[in-house]
Amino acid sequence: MNLPPSVSWHLLRLTALGVLAVLALVAVGCTDDDPSPSDRAEGPLTGICPDPLVIQTDWYPEAEHGSVYHLLDRDHLRIETDTMRVTAPMVSGGEPMGVDLQVRVGGPAIGFQQVAAQMHADRDVVLGFVGTDEAIQTNSRFPTVAVVAPLEISPQMIMWDPETYDVDTIAELPDDTVVNVFGPDAYLDHLVGSGIVDRDQLDGGYTGTPARFVAADGTIAQQGFATAEPYSYERLIDEWGRPVRFQLIHDTGWEVYAQALAARPDAIEDHADCLEQLVPAIQQAIVDYATEPSATNAVISDLADRYDDGWVYEEELADWSVDQQRSLGIVGNGPDDTVGDFDLERVQGVLDTAVPVMEIGHDLTPEDLVTNRFIDPGIGLPSG
Repeated sequence: MNLPPSVSWHLLRLTALGVLAVLALVAVGCTDDDPSPSDRAEGPLTGICPDPLVIQTDWYPEAEHGSVYHLLDRDHLRIETDTMRVTAPMVSGGEPMGVDLQVRVGGPAIGFQQVAAQMHADRDVVLGFVGTDEAIQTNSRFPTVAVVAPLEISPQMIMWDPETYDVDTIAELPDDTVVNVFGPDAYLDHLVGSGIVDRDQLDGGYTGTPARFVAADGTIAQQGFATAEPYSYERLIDEWGRPVRFQLIHDTGWEVYAQALAARPDAIEDHADCLEQLVPAIQQAIVDYATEPSATNAVISDLADRYDDGWVYEEELADWSVDQQRSLGIVGNGPDDTVGDFDLERVQGVLDTAVPVMEIGHDLTPEDLVTNRFIDPGIGLPSG
């Protein structure tokens, strides 16, 4: 099964984190006394946005989705465990936005459907997580245009044991080093095409568990997320219990915007007035979550527990992940002082790199994939 990038990245981690993390039941605000639309406070989105406003994620709740979950009123969560959805009044900076926000789990909750395809099948979805590579891959059948990028760079990585290989990049690993990966993916073709690894180094048998990496005792490399596996392998996997070293795939030249929030082209026009207000609210949530993540991380951890589908996500991991996102620049401003916007030259670079690898999308331009139309250039993370 050739899963889309956003799903395959996460599927690797389901078993490992689900087995190895310690369940922590987190108390969060959840009440049956939720305000109905008739008595809910009005706000800037009242009457111009769909209510509820639906956002489709690409996986179970995790810190990489934190800016979206940060928009939920934590005191009025309505959790549907069977469909893995959470709905609450939307807030920004503690102020009501005037509509409900519904955040839906992706991956297994939608049959591993690509988010772009799901958005075209279910037109209630206003925004969904679609990375640049997936947007290229699905454009001919399920076009989407990203309107804001919660993550500045992708957290995807290749990791190895620094005690065995004292190197800093994937390319410096010995030519016979096995790289344990999930399976076919465009970024792997990029690594091969760029001469960073040889095709015969790639082993597509990774199941998501740490068993093979641990058993190899440092002689193989493995893919993962820089915002999760380094913590898990050092602190949760007793059989390993030491640091790993890694290189971000972004730093090899595969500079996609991972998990960008995108809409169908027709939805952008239909909901333009909504997006004018919504996108800056999401930008502000990126800043606020990166600055004060703890309460939202409690929600993320609790939702993962309540959905009870094998995905276990500790609050401590979420806290560490946010710190890691900031330190690595995974969350941050672009080349300017604005958070969430797109560098069109970078997107063109992605097209130049990805189209020959994917052998599709030859006529696409950056404007077909992303827009800064709704971005507020005055919202950014503070420097330092």
